[in-house]
Amino acid sequence: MKIEENKVPKTDKVIHFIRQIINQDIADNKNEGRVITRFPPEPNGFLHIGHAKSICLNFGLAQEYGGRCHLRFDDTNPVKEEQKYIDGIIEDVRWLGFDWGEHLYYASDYFEKMYKWAEILIQKGLAFVDSANADQIREWRGTLTQPGKESPDRNRPFGENLDLFRRMRAGEFEDGAYVLRAKIDMAHPNMNMRDPVMYRILKAAHPRTGEDWCIYPMYDWAHGLEDSIEGITHSICTLEFEDHRPLYDWFLDQLGIYHPQQIEFARLNLNYTVMSKRKLLQLVQNRIVDGWDDPRMPTISGLRRRGYTPEAIRDFAERIGVAKRESMVDIGLLEHCLREDLNKRAPRVMGVLKPLKITITNYPEDQVEWLEAVNNPEDESAGVRKVPFSREIYIEQDDFMEIPPKGYHRLSLGSEVRLRYAYYITCNQVVKDKNTGEICELLCTFDPESRGGYTADGRKVKGTIHWVSVPHAVDAEIRLYSSLLIVADPDAEKEEREFIDYIDPDSLQILNHCKLEPSLKDAPAGYFCQFERKGYFCVDRDSVRCGYPVFNRTVELRDSWAKMQPSNNAVL
Repeated sequence: MKIEENKVPKTDKVIHFIRQIINQDIADNKNEGRVITRFPPEPNGFLHIGHAKSICLNFGLAQEYGGRCHLRFDDTNPVKEEQKYIDGIIEDVRWLGFDWGEHLYYASDYFEKMYKWAEILIQKGLAFVDSANADQIREWRGTLTQPGKESPDRNRPFGENLDLFRRMRAGEFEDGAYVLRAKIDMAHPNMNMRDPVMYRILKAAHPRTGEDWCIYPMYDWAHGLEDSIEGITHSICTLEFEDHRPLYDWFLDQLGIYHPQQIEFARLNLNYTVMSKRKLLQLVQNRIVDGWDDPRMPTISGLRRRGYTPEAIRDFAERIGVAKRESMVDIGLLEHCLREDLNKRAPRVMGVLKPLKITITNYPEDQVEWLEAVNNPEDESAGVRKVPFSREIYIEQDDFMEIPPKGYHRLSLGSEVRLRYAYYITCNQVVKDKNTGEICELLCTFDPESRGGYTADGRKVKGTIHWVSVPHAVDAEIRLYSSLLIVADPDAEKEEREFIDYIDPDSLQILNHCKLEPSLKDAPAGYFCQFERKGYFCVDRDSVRCGYPVFNRTVELRDSWAKMQPSNNAVL
């Protein structure tokens, strides 16, 4: 597709440096105006919020400029790759709202072509088969201040190299016996250019190619070639690949094939969050969390299970912008984006997490009223629902204090409060457990003239609390999640401790015997709502297994981030 000169799409989004590059490319009619990006995950784990930033960037730019984005799996290491990761990644990208159409690719699709290109470099004297082991290669590599040492096999005749390489492919040698290395410069200031390994022997079955191959390309050899094969115009990578770009260019130059334009940006660093696949895997393997989709995990599947919406994550990705330097993003911004989205869409319901029973002594024993409640004050089209009211109700334990401090506006002995959508009630007596002395029930009276929260005499009370009718209440389990880490950035801590030492053992609190209004009895997994005054919650998949509603708290109502002045450097 050709975009006419100066036909850059109008947008109200921040024109960050990558958009500036693309706009200039279109103005110059580079690549005939085409914009082809790609998202190239390695299927060795599940995607996390950092990947979501890259997904939104690559697919978003392609949509914005009328191009396309490829989903490509860099499946070059069969030892760590599994089909479940491939399936999970596909599900996550689709859930975020993006589609690659027919452009789903795998590095393994190009294994034969890559192999033939490797033979070309051997024939040109630019690659050699090395018998050195991994430790020797590492030792001979040198340091940033000292040049490396050439392998004794570096000047092996090209015919011998070609023969050995073909025998490597044929499976004649054991793992580790030989590797294929590029012959570049062992004194190069860029360590990546010091005769990097291109192929290693690895007799392991591949998820897609089975046992067709026993040698596999290294990531640095494969990555630039894949972009070239697919005609990627803008190869957008995170900053750690900046030092690898000269190596990619060297390979492409020596082969004389198409050059994609690589552009690097700063990866997402989120405080109080683990952003390493290796560390996330450690959490799963050590059973610190309940799998990759544990709602405390920063994985996309974990965020989805917790109740995050794709709209909130896309908004977050746009707000944090694209920068050329590393920075730490406050997790409060992610939560703020979620609250803004859920506030507009989440139905309001009433749920009591720590119930305290109230008996309204002057209310008829067998009477039930169905009171009108607003589903969402931010959305008139959401309408209203009916909630039952009876003589016995539950309120939150912390909505009552026998001896309240000054300024306390909830229920106390002798005081009056408004029940949401219902009546004014006054506490007349406190019933305590004879053995423990704990409050187990309150005896109250109601004002029959205050239905709906208004009185004939116009008197007002400052406190309004939520409630649930006892005979209609739905028993539920509520899971309250907080950050896994007790410090914002374990890597910045002065003490040399493992990140796992900073895990909060109380990051999950489970509340049983919670009481919900009856409308939530059959809420399906993934259903999200706001428990009035308590936060946003989502039905967990465990509800099916448990046979009763299980809700995860997605995020609290309090939004301290919204009161802060956002940093401007995130979008430079």
